[in-house]
Amino acid sequence: MQIEQLQIFEIDNPHQVSSVEVHAQVLITSWVVIALLIALPVVATKNLQTIPTGLQNFIEYVLEFIRDLTRTQMGEEEYRPWVPFIGTMFLSIFVSNWSGALLPWRVIQLPHGELAAPTNDINTTVALALLTSVAYFYAGLHKRGFSYFGKYIQPTPVLLPINILEDFTKPLSLSFRLFGNILADELVVAVLVSLVPLIVPVPMMLLGLFTSAIQALISATLAAAYIGESMEGHH
Repeated sequence: MQIEQLQIFEIDNPHQVSSVEVHAQVLITSWVVIALLIALPVVATKNLQTIPTGLQNFIEYVLEFIRDLTRTQMGEEEYRPWVPFIGTMFLSIFVSNWSGALLPWRVIQLPHGELAAPTNDINTTVALALLTSVAYFYAGLHKRGFSYFGKYIQPTPVLLPINILEDFTKPLSLSFRLFGNILADELVVAVLVSLVPLIVPVPMMLLGLFTSAIQALISATLAAAYIGESMEGHH
């Protein structure tokens, strides 16, 4: 009887487990973003007041902004269940983008890879886009049942391939738009900081804050619009 020996393989790359590559640097910055998103509302709601002031007032303003954004895109009847999803997407993208604009992650040296905003990694933006696609199909099927698939042959069955292709290009456009803008902004800031570390990068960082906020707003607005479209009775 032949006994097979178990072999233990050494991992040359500490960020690679078996055949799966783990982007540990992205996980680190993602945890920072998650910690901020959890800590802020916890601190703001620690001492609730009838007339909000300070941080509580700011949090309530943000919630009202997200609620109004979702309602505008989805309509009065359908928006309420989707406020948490759209709000989570908007805040996570917003804080991730701003972390890349405010913190010079690339200046910090790591043995493997480099630190960057989570949305600087294409895997993060694709994951967010795929979540939007799952929510898109779920909303349509939950609202309209299997009649939802009838939209692919409207107004004529000839458009079936184009209508199917459209649903696949939506997550791609979301992910590449966000990834490209954040990557370009961080690269510009990193180059300027390395060349002229004092005054010159400041205007670019301010511009980065503005574009980062716009990208978060665009992503959340398009996600809400796509989900709202899937629940409509027409294409």
